[in-house]
Amino acid sequence: MSLSFWFFTLKLCSSLLLVGLLSRQPGLRGGLQVVQAAICSRWGTSGDQGMFQEGDVVLGGLFSLYSKPPAIDSDFTQLPHYKPCTGLENLPLQYIYAMVFALEEINHSTTLLPGVKLGFHIQDSCALPSWAMQAALSMVGGDSASCDQTVPLIIGGSSSITAQILSRILGPLAIPLMSYTASCPCLSDRLQYPNFFRTMPSDIYQARAIAQLAIRFNWTWIGAVVANNDYGLVVFEEETRGAGVCIAFVETLQRENIVTDARQAALTIQASTAKVILIFTWYTDVRELFSQLAKINVTDRQFLASEAWSTSGDLLRDPFTSKVARGVLGVAIRSSPIPGFEHFLMSLNPYDRPEDTFLKELWEKMFDCRLWATPQSTNTSPPSLQKDARPLCNGTESMEAVQNQFTDISQLRVTYNVYLAVYAAAHALHSLLSCPDTESSTRNSSVNCSSPQHINSSELLQHLSKVNFTTPHGDMFYFQGGDTPAKYDLVNWQNTPQGSAKLVLIGRVDGFNIHLNESAIQWSTGSSQVPTSVCSESCLPGTRKANRKGEPLCCFDCIQCAEGEISNQTDSLQCVHCPSEFWSNAERTACIPRQLDFLSFNETLGITLTAVAVSGATVTTAVFVVFLYYRQTPMVRANNSELSFLLLLSLKLCFLCSLVFIGRPSVWSCRFQQAAFGISFVLCVSCLQVKTIVVLAAFRSARPGAGALMKWFGPGQQRGSVCLFSFIQVLICIIWLLSGPPVPRVDLDIPGVKVSLKCTMSSVVGFSLVLGYIGLLACTSLLLAFLARKLPDNFNEAKLITFSMLIFCAVWIAFVPAYVSSPGKYAVAVEIFAILASSYGLLFCIFAPKCFIILLRPKRNTKKHLMAR
Repeated sequence: MSLSFWFFTLKLCSSLLLVGLLSRQPGLRGGLQVVQAAICSRWGTSGDQGMFQEGDVVLGGLFSLYSKPPAIDSDFTQLPHYKPCTGLENLPLQYIYAMVFALEEINHSTTLLPGVKLGFHIQDSCALPSWAMQAALSMVGGDSASCDQTVPLIIGGSSSITAQILSRILGPLAIPLMSYTASCPCLSDRLQYPNFFRTMPSDIYQARAIAQLAIRFNWTWIGAVVANNDYGLVVFEEETRGAGVCIAFVETLQRENIVTDARQAALTIQASTAKVILIFTWYTDVRELFSQLAKINVTDRQFLASEAWSTSGDLLRDPFTSKVARGVLGVAIRSSPIPGFEHFLMSLNPYDRPEDTFLKELWEKMFDCRLWATPQSTNTSPPSLQKDARPLCNGTESMEAVQNQFTDISQLRVTYNVYLAVYAAAHALHSLLSCPDTESSTRNSSVNCSSPQHINSSELLQHLSKVNFTTPHGDMFYFQGGDTPAKYDLVNWQNTPQGSAKLVLIGRVDGFNIHLNESAIQWSTGSSQVPTSVCSESCLPGTRKANRKGEPLCCFDCIQCAEGEISNQTDSLQCVHCPSEFWSNAERTACIPRQLDFLSFNETLGITLTAVAVSGATVTTAVFVVFLYYRQTPMVRANNSELSFLLLLSLKLCFLCSLVFIGRPSVWSCRFQQAAFGISFVLCVSCLQVKTIVVLAAFRSARPGAGALMKWFGPGQQRGSVCLFSFIQVLICIIWLLSGPPVPRVDLDIPGVKVSLKCTMSSVVGFSLVLGYIGLLACTSLLLAFLARKLPDNFNEAKLITFSMLIFCAVWIAFVPAYVSSPGKYAVAVEIFAILASSYGLLFCIFAPKCFIILLRPKRNTKKHLMAR
């Protein structure tokens, strides 16, 4: 709208409000009629844009009959003249005659308002708030056509914005406004709108019903096309906010720019991935939107309809609708019949109602003819109508031959709301005008009875709040504040075999409760398969939702749960850790008991280590047999046969003790394996150390003055030394096993479905002492052997001991980090490998050269050869 239009509207409203207030003073009314007529002439008189019928009480009616507002061209050189709206709509015209029919019914009633004739003053608001303000103020103040007839109540306010504006304007006058389609929840505020009533339920109920449908069918990605008002979308967003429903886009349609806005909305719908589109707007706007969608061939969307267009017959019959919108699912005002209304509509005839300009225009539109000009129309008809080339109507036309929205009474929805509004007003007037009986009134002279000529609007407001009556359909009607109880139908647009669309009732809404027959729904796909509309596909069990940065919550990625975590529901927000005794399955959907895992004799690693250990013990036994058989030879005798046999025995124990580490750990196996390992290796290393000392002592005793050295380190001392060294290890093991022995324990810290059962060191100090003592003896032996490596002997055993101890120390130095870093049973395998490797190193480095000479070079097995330098 231009600036001049709104400026003039404000000026007009203030002038008319002053007129309305002053016109209620009888002495001033005559002087103000001229001013009022001058103002109204700028808009056109009510005779051009309205209907009037006198009565004892006149009810006002405001309806949006025309869909095309006039163009306004203001140059600010003169007061603008506003031409009438064009584009007469059939359905709103039915609302008007529902009001007329209800008033005629009441006037013929002997029980409701007996002796009181109701009249009406009906005007068109062109669906523009500014026009509605002008019409409402002209009715409450009396206009040029009904100077002495003011209205105490107006039925109107077809949109929520219009109702808000009218309610605020009429509030200071305490004039009730009763709307039949305004549904904004904001109008329920009695502090702001104390004079507002409606027969249309609040949007809260239909928006909540649509939200429940979206949640029920798992539509989480929905586009929205709305009118530029508070109609529905806000409540829908509030209801779905916690249910994972996101609005993909919101396009706004304004009637002043409907073609441009509809084209933009159609392009947005085409580009969006949302397959379900929610439309909260007037049906004329939807018609233009469907036209634009058809032009760009968008035919695969599922539409959710508000009550404003879900039952529109014009849309159902529109060719664009059949192409674009199939399977529409919508909320509709509850349909109720009006007895006698069909006969009333069929009997309408402009010849019987010559003053009815709306009926005249409808008649000429339906039958494509021109009614004869009446004296009134001759004076006021514009030149375009006087040059009308259509033929004159012949008088035989009848409504019974017409099938359109005006004559269709199969589903009376808003029409019934208008009917209810008239009856609610009549019951309030009946309560207001009903006086007490004559005797009581004479005794109580203070009782004042209202008369039809002097209706007090404030008192009428109070009686409206108390209205309670039964409708012809058998429903109880009453106001809750200014609202009426919510009742809706759920409808579905379904294709017929003839190719046309029809409305099918599939459920109902009572308050906040929804009842739906899902099997009766025909979707946009033409089948019973529910369409999907999601930004991201649902995350299956075993995954979780991860929001995408900068995108709505409905757009997400599905990430598989980590090991040890599960999700057993669709669209899980997070994965849940399994208890320590359980682990996730391969699909990450359930926690399964963890399997005990240990180094067993049945697996490949266990079999391999067992074979190596047994082989080592066998070879050691074979060497023992060879040495025993050739014990009298110089090779065996020269190397201290007693210590060699003891060394071979300890090596065999080392090989065999590794077998104790294989198998299911138990309390006794855990204790025995570490003790056997520690004592066996100390015994072995002790023998080597004593042998090295013997070699050094033997060569030192050959020097002058050192002959008595071997006497102090004879066989007895050698055996005693071995026993002493071994006893120290035995003592360490006893103290360790008594204070903090190893115990079998499940290692739950290692991830995986298999959990290791192994011997856990309760006392790390004890195990460290055992290894440390072995390391001390080994290092001492290595040092002594290194010192004796260059002794002048053809067969120097110190060299062999040096190599063997180097291998021994290297193995056990590498063992420590490998053991610490290996998980579960592999730590046990590392320890077994260290035992076997060091045992094989000692066996081959010390005994392999001797066996080679004994078995393969017997000629070198002589004392002479051994003593040679």
